[in-house]
Amino acid sequence: MAKIVYVEPTGEKYEVDVPEGHTLMDGARTGNVPGISADCGGACACATCHVYVDGAWVEKLPPAEDLEEDMLDFAPAVRPGVSRLTCQITVTDEMDGMQVELPER
Repeated sequence: MAKIVYVEPTGEKYEVDVPEGHTLMDGARTGNVPGISADCGGACACATCHVYVDGAWVEKLPPAEDLEEDMLDFAPAVRPGVSRLTCQITVTDEMDGMQVELPER
């Protein structure tokens, strides 16, 4: 299990224990993190689970696949290199302590 820290634009933090094999999106939903609506339920068919991955973790994650990159085109305020969809990041125990920031909208 990994503790993931979700940070709202206001600075409020939500620390959620996410089981290995679940996605960051699953963790956000389980932890009642506001701002991640995940309208498509994790099918990578929207961008409502968009976050910014903390720079210390970007290189430790598998790169975004083409479908995720395409969906990010629909997300507001994309930051190249750190914008990701939480439905596409599967948690491992090695991600313990990872922080992601939610966009303002």
